[in-house]
Amino acid sequence: MAELTSVEEPLCSEQFGSGAARSCHAAADGSLQWEAWGWCKWGLSGAFTVKPEKQDGVEGTAPEAASPLLSGLLAVFLPQGYPDSVSTDYLPYQLWDSVQAFASSLSGSLATHAVLVGIGVGDAKASVSAATATWLVKDSTGMLGRIIFAWWKGSKLDCNAKQWRLFADILNDVAMFLEIMAPIYPVCFTMTICTSNLAKCIVSVAGGATRAALTMHQARRNNMADVSAKDSSQETLVNLVGLLASLLMLPLVSSCPSFSLGCFFLLTSLHIYANYRAVRALVIETLNEHRLWLVLKHFLQRGEILSPTSANQMEPLWTGLWPSLSLSLGVPLHHLTTSVFELQQLVEGHQEPYLLRWDQSQNQVQVVLSQMAGPETILRAATHGLVLGALQENEPLPAELEELRTRAQAGPEKESWVIVREIHQVLDKLFPKFLKGLQDAGWKTKKYQLEVDEWRATWLLSPAKKVL
Repeated sequence: MAELTSVEEPLCSEQFGSGAARSCHAAADGSLQWEAWGWCKWGLSGAFTVKPEKQDGVEGTAPEAASPLLSGLLAVFLPQGYPDSVSTDYLPYQLWDSVQAFASSLSGSLATHAVLVGIGVGDAKASVSAATATWLVKDSTGMLGRIIFAWWKGSKLDCNAKQWRLFADILNDVAMFLEIMAPIYPVCFTMTICTSNLAKCIVSVAGGATRAALTMHQARRNNMADVSAKDSSQETLVNLVGLLASLLMLPLVSSCPSFSLGCFFLLTSLHIYANYRAVRALVIETLNEHRLWLVLKHFLQRGEILSPTSANQMEPLWTGLWPSLSLSLGVPLHHLTTSVFELQQLVEGHQEPYLLRWDQSQNQVQVVLSQMAGPETILRAATHGLVLGALQENEPLPAELEELRTRAQAGPEKESWVIVREIHQVLDKLFPKFLKGLQDAGWKTKKYQLEVDEWRATWLLSPAKKVL
C-alpha cells in the first residue's frame, strides 16, 4: 500500500457533461480517493474517499455526496447537460426572457385589478348576472379570434419566429393597457375588454407557437421536452416572485389611478426593452427570407458570407424594414400559365426542378416547385428570386449582374423571361460557391425557415435537369 500512496499520477478520472474532470488516486488503506465535484470559481474543491466494497466480512460504505447546493438548484431550472445540450444563445435569451416575464407579471396584476373593479367586484350595486354576461362575451370573442388568427398566420410563425415573438409581447402590453383604461370609460367597458381579450388570445397563439419554434432551435440533443419543461419552471419561479411583488404593490397603487398608470408605463417600457434584448440575443442558424437576403446581398457585394451571429444581429425585427420583393415559393402551376405557349416559355431554359416567373412592375417572384425539389433546390429557388429583386435596387453587384440590371431597368416587360433564364446561367457559377460558403460559415442548409406552400407540380423537363 505504501507504494500506491507514493504514486502521484491519478489512477482514473471522470467528467459530467462539459464540467471539469475530477481525478482519482489510491489512498493508503486501498480505497479510491476522488476529488470532490465543485465549481472552481466558487472555490469548491477538495477530496473525498470511496471506501472499498465489502471484503472478508468488512462492510463498505456508499460514496459521500459532495455536489454543492448551487449545482442542485441549477439542475432544477436548467436542461440536463447544460450548456452542451442547448444552443449558445440559451443563457442570454433566458435571462432577458425572465426579466420581461417579471415585468409582464406585475403589469398583468394591475390590469387584472382594473378589470375586476370594472365588472363590479366590491360594488354592492353591481349585478352578478351582468358581470357574468360581460365575462362570457369577453371569453367567446377571444376564442373566435384565436381560431381565426391561427388559420390566417399559423404557417408564417415558424419563418419569422423572432419578429412574431416581439409582436406578441407588444400586443400583450396593448391589451393590458386597454384593460387598465376600461374602468375609466364605463360606457365602453364591455367593448374595451372584449378587444383586450381578443388581443390576448392572439398573443397566446403567436407567443406559444414561436416559443415552440425557439425551443426547437435551442434543443441540441433531441431534448426539446426537457428544454420546454425547464423553461416552464423558470417562468413559474419568475411569476411566483412577481406575485409576491404584486401583493406589495397593489395596496400602494389601488387608491391612486394616476400612480397605477405611471407604474404600468414604467413596467411596460422595461418589458419591451427586455423582449427586444431577448430576441436580439438569438442566433438562429437556419435561413429565412430576411436572413438569406442579408447574407446574399453581402456575398454579391463583397464575395464573403456573413456568419449566423452577424446576420442575426443585422436581421430587421420590424415589418417596415423588410425587403420590398414579394417572393412566393410553392405556388400552383395554374397561377403561372394558362396556355401551352406560356408553359413552353416558362419551362425553356429551366434545368432545375423549379419554374420561376418574375413580374417586374410589381417586383413579384412566383416559384413552382417540382415533386423532386429538395431543401437545397428550394434554397436555390429563393436565391434566384432574391437576385432578381437585387436587380431592382441600386446596390453594387458583380459585373455579370450589373449588365442584366441595366437591361432589366431599360428593357420592356417581355425581357423578364430572358433575364430569368440568364440568371440561371449566372447561378450555375455562383450558387455552388455560395452554398459551400454558407456551410463553412455554420449555416444549416439541409433545413430552412422559408415560407413554402404545399403545391408541387410535374412538367416535361429540359435536358440534363438537376436535382439538389
